[in-house]
Amino acid sequence: MSTVGRFMATMSNSLSLKHGVSLYSSTSSSFSLSKLHCKPSLVASRPFYNRRCFSISASSSFANDNREYVIVGGGNAAGYAARTFVEHGLADGKLCIVTKEAYAPYERPALTKGYLFPLDKKPARLPGFHTCVGGGGERQTPEWYQEKGIEMIYEDAVTGVDIEKHTLQTQSGKSLKYGSLIVATGCTATRFPEKIGGNLPGVHYVRDVADADSLIESLKKAKKVVIVGGGYIGMEVAAAAVGWNLDTTVIFPEDHLLQRLFTPSLARKYEELYEQNGVKFVKGAMIKNLEAGSDGSVAAVNLENGSTIEADTIIIGIGAKPAVGPFENVGLDTTVGGIEVDGLFRSKVPGIFAIGDVAAFPLKMYDRVARVEHVDHARKSAQHCVSALLSARTHTYDYLPYFYSRVFEYEGSQRKVWWQFFGDNVGEAVEVGNFDPKIATFWIDSGRLKGVLVESGSPEEFQLLPKIAKAQPLVDKAKLQSASSVEEALEIIHQSM
Repeated sequence: MSTVGRFMATMSNSLSLKHGVSLYSSTSSSFSLSKLHCKPSLVASRPFYNRRCFSISASSSFANDNREYVIVGGGNAAGYAARTFVEHGLADGKLCIVTKEAYAPYERPALTKGYLFPLDKKPARLPGFHTCVGGGGERQTPEWYQEKGIEMIYEDAVTGVDIEKHTLQTQSGKSLKYGSLIVATGCTATRFPEKIGGNLPGVHYVRDVADADSLIESLKKAKKVVIVGGGYIGMEVAAAAVGWNLDTTVIFPEDHLLQRLFTPSLARKYEELYEQNGVKFVKGAMIKNLEAGSDGSVAAVNLENGSTIEADTIIIGIGAKPAVGPFENVGLDTTVGGIEVDGLFRSKVPGIFAIGDVAAFPLKMYDRVARVEHVDHARKSAQHCVSALLSARTHTYDYLPYFYSRVFEYEGSQRKVWWQFFGDNVGEAVEVGNFDPKIATFWIDSGRLKGVLVESGSPEEFQLLPKIAKAQPLVDKAKLQSASSVEEALEIIHQSM
């Protein structure tokens, strides 16, 4: 097996939902260090010790390099953390956000959905999806941060942290003092090695606006698109490519789409929908290398079986890895990756917290450590962490895993797709419905419902899903299997509660 073949197989096997990794898809205060007071956490019995730090200075100008609270990151988690600081009245003159991007925190899911639509299909654009729009609330544009007295440092990546001195170093040479630090750096895309063409012109990875802008420029000129990966990125980018009327092929090493969540039967129904839209699938494929053309740009994908697929644009969507970068000395989890935290998102280092994709946290309801790469967790972990930091709140994070996807949501689409999943995909799967108009899959383990996925559900049905996944009711499997519709199946489960 080639280097990239082994690489893709390893990625596929390592990102199991059952082990807590998601399927897809991150002001200065003029106070003196001598006046910084720290108290032990109110909950001394928690697994990690943490200090509660605060300034006693009344000044809130941006006159020096001391920041009471600093957030590193520019995604959903950073945006929702900022909103929670504002809600507690502790943002103005006290909070600083450092991001390597040129934009205020934004809702990243749009980048592989509406952002990739062609101009005639009303694509999403900033500031339309700045946080906190997706979760409801005031749109947090750059002006919002300015109005709230939050210091923003743009286009300046953090390169180091001095734990003893409570100091961050940035790429531009800044040295930032912090009282409490929240790491919300998210993930970076897993890339193909350069030696097999991973950095050729025309090869794309999508994690931020700059990536998406570059891809759109390629799609404008593209004729043949190849997408590597059969997960979230693969499905969403392929659906967008259909909107551009492009020759689109999706390649992946597994035997069906979204193998870490979909059952073979459910996956086949989605594959048929994509094939009806002209998308071609090459399953069980291992890539040998990406080949350059005479102009130096990518021209083809060479497979291990000797076949070649022409392509002028290639999108790699084979997973992501936590962006721990300079924070490795804070304490990493060796099983799921990321920064190890407790149920209040406190790391092992006093005064340092981690939220969103980069946090390896206790998944309470399933009694395991997890790292979840999803917008829902980014929002909720940010709110929980900041509320615990700023108040006497001590109850641990109790998260219910939630994943969703929306594709083909542009004008002229044969069918708009929106599915939601809650819980854990363990045990035996029971499928109800025929995909048109809707379908559901229920996972039952030891008689209890552990997970549920519904496609094309009503608002009322989608509201019911987290309730039943959280309750994990005992279910009569035979009765559920005999249900004639999704509505009947959900009613059976609802009655069992």
